[in-house]
Amino acid sequence: MPSITVTHRTGSYQVHVSPGVAAESGKRIASLLPGRRLALVTDPTIREALTGNGLWPAIEATVIEVPAGERAKNREEWARVTDQLLALELGRDSALVALGGGSVGDLTGFVAATYLRGIPFVQIPTTLLAMVDASVGGKVGVDTGAGKNLVGAFHPPALVLADPRLLTTLPDKVYREGLAEGVKHGVVADREYFDWIATNAAALTRRDPQVVERFVARSVEIKAGVVSRDEHENGERAILNAGHTVGHALERLSNYTLAHGEAVAIGLVEECRISERMGLGEKGLADTVARLLTDLGHPTQSAVPSPQSDLWAAMRTDKKNRAGKIRMALPAAIGRIARDGEGWTVGVGALE
Repeated sequence: MPSITVTHRTGSYQVHVSPGVAAESGKRIASLLPGRRLALVTDPTIREALTGNGLWPAIEATVIEVPAGERAKNREEWARVTDQLLALELGRDSALVALGGGSVGDLTGFVAATYLRGIPFVQIPTTLLAMVDASVGGKVGVDTGAGKNLVGAFHPPALVLADPRLLTTLPDKVYREGLAEGVKHGVVADREYFDWIATNAAALTRRDPQVVERFVARSVEIKAGVVSRDEHENGERAILNAGHTVGHALERLSNYTLAHGEAVAIGLVEECRISERMGLGEKGLADTVARLLTDLGHPTQSAVPSPQSDLWAAMRTDKKNRAGKIRMALPAAIGRIARDGEGWTVGVGALE
């Protein structure tokens, strides 16, 4: 499958979606970033799984391990990894490689954006969620006690190598997280893709290789188109946050024990219901989305018991909020987002 180009203000990068491409990572990185000392950031779980299945990429690099999952995405880990790079005396002629899921990629990218005022980094995503979403677009950062991704930067990767073979190592629950983001792409931008996912739901859940490869590639194509048009989220890119206003709030209320993909699935359905209640979404929109997510093995109702007031309070720090209003990217129909005049988000409630 041909590579997908993502453009940004200083150039572009390629996303290669191909079985076996991770085995070529050392050669591809050396060709793109010749002569650079590499530090590879990953977590022990990923290292063990890939090594045990003969999938560890042949990259000559110093390995820096970080905690698994969301525990890697904080300012303490950013400081620890940065200090290790300084101890290794890596200069501006170095580069980082993120080998892992979205949390590893976000942390590594933020370190790369800030270390010596910026060095290149490469994404090798190992989860479906990271392949279809987190590794593409250049948004990097860490979480804080006030919410997710509130400290970060825009720092595009130099290269993304998405190898569907790496997904064979994933537990089923972790694999399914990425399916929710693909559904989101269909909901906000491509009805035909949404219908294709529905037709191929069974094949996706059993990880049919050709179907999974097409799923990754089409999701990347959709996201690449949006972020190439709006790199810094000044407009259209906000549609990619559909489901995330409620989803991020649920993650925070669960103390990040609720998986991101499950939070997005629940959030997407709830935001479709909000859209319907506001008269913006077509009747039955939320039920249509919920049926597909259920077919893909996702919950569509919150597993985090909390008062409604707590949920709204947790949404007060969302980055889309403006002028005293909580704003959401609300779907109007499958493949179409609701618009507020020229804006891409809609005010749904007061911050106070």
